[in-house]
Amino acid sequence: MKLWNRSYELMELILKVYVYQDGKRPVFHNPYLRGIYSSEGWFMKFMESSKEFVTRDPQKAHLFYLPYSARQLQRALYVPNSHNIKPLSIFLRDYVDKIASKYPFWNRTRGSDHFLVACHDWGPYTLKDHEELTKNTIKALCNADTSEGVFVAGKDVSLPETTIGNPRRPLRNMGGKKISQRPILAFFAGGMHGRVRPTLLKYWANKDKNMIISGPMSYKTMSYSRNMKSSKYCICPMGFEVNSPRIVEAIYYECVPVIIADNFVPPLNEVLNWSAFSVSVAEQDIPKLKEILESIPMKRYRMMQNNVKMLQRHFYWNRTPVKYDMFHMILHSIWLSRLNQIQDLTGTQ
Repeated sequence: MKLWNRSYELMELILKVYVYQDGKRPVFHNPYLRGIYSSEGWFMKFMESSKEFVTRDPQKAHLFYLPYSARQLQRALYVPNSHNIKPLSIFLRDYVDKIASKYPFWNRTRGSDHFLVACHDWGPYTLKDHEELTKNTIKALCNADTSEGVFVAGKDVSLPETTIGNPRRPLRNMGGKKISQRPILAFFAGGMHGRVRPTLLKYWANKDKNMIISGPMSYKTMSYSRNMKSSKYCICPMGFEVNSPRIVEAIYYECVPVIIADNFVPPLNEVLNWSAFSVSVAEQDIPKLKEILESIPMKRYRMMQNNVKMLQRHFYWNRTPVKYDMFHMILHSIWLSRLNQIQDLTGTQ
């Protein structure tokens, strides 16, 4: 049995999470289940309703969940076009100070056994007005950028970014075509924000018939998903931030992800070997993209594509959580982080 399977089984056997009931809606306890930031909402929905993991007795808790939504925080407090997210970080600072003064649990570990789950791009930046919140808590963030001084690789958790169009059918339109029916070498379509995507278009838009690299493509015509399902490799470049929902979309459509985002920690990297089912391309190597992909032997590509299909289940938001699915895997990564903290403190092997 793999080592992470053992920690997973231990999690299912003993883990208990205390969910703070403080905080008013919509910022707290109000999961938003649609769109590209929906991971934080789906996790909140399942965490708060879990009979398996939630305890009402904080004395029995191994972990403490701060049940707020970074997306709802942005919607409630950000003044459009103000370019000022300070009110959001002050709001979280005051919330944590209230938790720390009302309960004894934060102060026992300075927040090290507390965790938050935030998929909005601003998730890391809204933490900066509270030192312990920034440095000590286990942060599950879609914006898992090691260069900005908030996300700490090995302690924090890279949260998969998933686009949910219909919350009643989160797994609709899954799957892809057989390898023999994937004539496109590489595909990307999307907005031109950030530093990477304009470079990608500069070198590859309309340059090669085997590579479809373009600006935005309509979801409504289904041409976007159809191209992903017909491509061997799906290009997943960063936007304004390092994270991209295309990584999980590629996995859903059984297309090998090609990640172009320096300093990005991929989701579930504590337990998944990303080199076995994806390709990482340095931003400076975009001009050599086709050369890099064509140099991969077909035998290795088949192995990667088969691995993508095998691990799909870890990235599913099922309407009711299922063993080893996205909810359980995120919680396991948080749990594993805490176990590693304790091991480091005690010096045990």
